[in-house]
Amino acid sequence: MTGACASFVPETPAQGAERQLSAQIARELDTPLPEPVLAFAAELRRRHGSAVSAVVFYGSCLRKRTTEGVLDFYVIVDDYRLAYRSRALALANALLPPNVLYHEWLHEGERLRAKYAVLSARDFPRLASPRRVDCRVWARFSQPAALAFVRDEQVRRLVVQVAVRSCLTLVARAASVLAGRGERRRFTSEELFLTGFRETYRAELRAERPETVQEVHDACADRYRAVAGLALRILAERGEFVLRQTPDGFETLTPAVRRWRAGLSWRVRRPLAKLLAIAGLLKTAFTFGDWVPYVIWKVERHTAVRLEVTERQRHHPLIFGWPVVWRVLRQGIYR
Repeated sequence: MTGACASFVPETPAQGAERQLSAQIARELDTPLPEPVLAFAAELRRRHGSAVSAVVFYGSCLRKRTTEGVLDFYVIVDDYRLAYRSRALALANALLPPNVLYHEWLHEGERLRAKYAVLSARDFPRLASPRRVDCRVWARFSQPAALAFVRDEQVRRLVVQVAVRSCLTLVARAASVLAGRGERRRFTSEELFLTGFRETYRAELRAERPETVQEVHDACADRYRAVAGLALRILAERGEFVLRQTPDGFETLTPAVRRWRAGLSWRVRRPLAKLLAIAGLLKTAFTFGDWVPYVIWKVERHTAVRLEVTERQRHHPLIFGWPVVWRVLRQGIYR
């Protein structure tokens, strides 16, 4: 698989920071993908019909250039009602987007597994906004992603715009909580993105070890350095702070009132985001399918904590699987 981190092209006088960031994101989205990933995207289009306008591949399999494990996709659709045969699934997607589903598929003798989120073209950009409590979309799309299918150029532009907005949202939110004295903050691009990743994982109840968060950054360190520089320039031009380049990173000067408001925003949003995450987890129990084995695999992979379940819990997760979820939450495995 070709690398997911597109090479960074230095700025020319004709390009502003926002235009250059869009070009960087567009190159990443055009990353060539292996045939099994493209085939799975076609399978997802078959499942959800002509309503599918884009299938975006992201996550650890893209980062590690492998099809082993569980593939991660976002499926963008025109309308939830057209994307499902079930009215209940369409309603659930509209009320608390996205729906997260799981699908296993046999392709040329190989069993492929995928977890995918379904979002409408209307909800997709809205959930990348810094005003949203739910951080899942902008947390994902601030990282590299690639198009496994896109219907036309208009949809391609939408995905680029959402990814750019996601990068700006993560950088702005992370910069607001970086440690420092007074109104001045000095930091590297690595410190900026690691802070952003840690905060979003905390808000999502996700089980990620510090070394895993570090691996996410290190897989595309040059990319994050480039994105940080461009995003900070854009935000400075919008009046978020005064920006200065330093030999090893950046320095921002943020008015005390704006910094206080940003800190308050994190403190208010974090518990609300966790409530949304719990609601989403409960909803996923009905949309995801065979979720108990998946939860066990995910927890063991990311925390090295082994969960023991009975055969009854495996075969009837909606009835008997809730003690597994309760143990995950009670022991702080997802936090």
